[in-house]
Amino acid sequence: MEATRVIAVRHGETAWNVDTRLQGQLDIALNEIGLWQADQVARALEEEQIGAIYASDLARAWQTAQAIAGPRGIDVGAEPGLRERAFGLFEGRTFADIDANLPDQARLWRTRDPEFAPEGGESLLAFRDRVTATASGLAALHPGELVVLVAHGGVMDVLYRAATGQELQAPRTWHLGNAAINRLLWTPQGFTLVGWGDVGHLNTGPLDEATA
Repeated sequence: MEATRVIAVRHGETAWNVDTRLQGQLDIALNEIGLWQADQVARALEEEQIGAIYASDLARAWQTAQAIAGPRGIDVGAEPGLRERAFGLFEGRTFADIDANLPDQARLWRTRDPEFAPEGGESLLAFRDRVTATASGLAALHPGELVVLVAHGGVMDVLYRAATGQELQAPRTWHLGNAAINRLLWTPQGFTLVGWGDVGHLNTGPLDEATA
């Protein structure tokens, strides 16, 4: 089977990114900067021969994907499996609020305990399994083509770890910028890394949070 080329894009900025407020699976739209970033990433990819575009069905990713797809006349495939990690009772809270009011759970979250799930949310293990299965399944549909996946910071983090063999608990040293262009290859053996964190099409420095 031919390899599938994958471009993975994190959504543009939201007001909650700026506020360091955990979005998880709450449906938060792009702010003005985020809409601009979505247009910029669309322009950066306009020469790419894209075979298909899939996106998380949450508004911030969906809006970003629509900006990429619109000039091409490509329909975006809505894929709930590309949603951000579900954070349960953490969602809607600022990072500072979580640290102050839920210190025991915050410690497990901050230290990336793979089995920890906030009440009503997902563990890192479950999240990784969901994302890798979804992304692999979509890539497998398009051998020899270029596929764009538009999703969230946590999804980008999982894909980077899958492509580089990083463990779930390894400290993150790579960027997960809003509207960054990340390139991977997929074969039935898994993902490999081609290029990461290209933000040359942007001239702003939005927040870089994996949990947006």
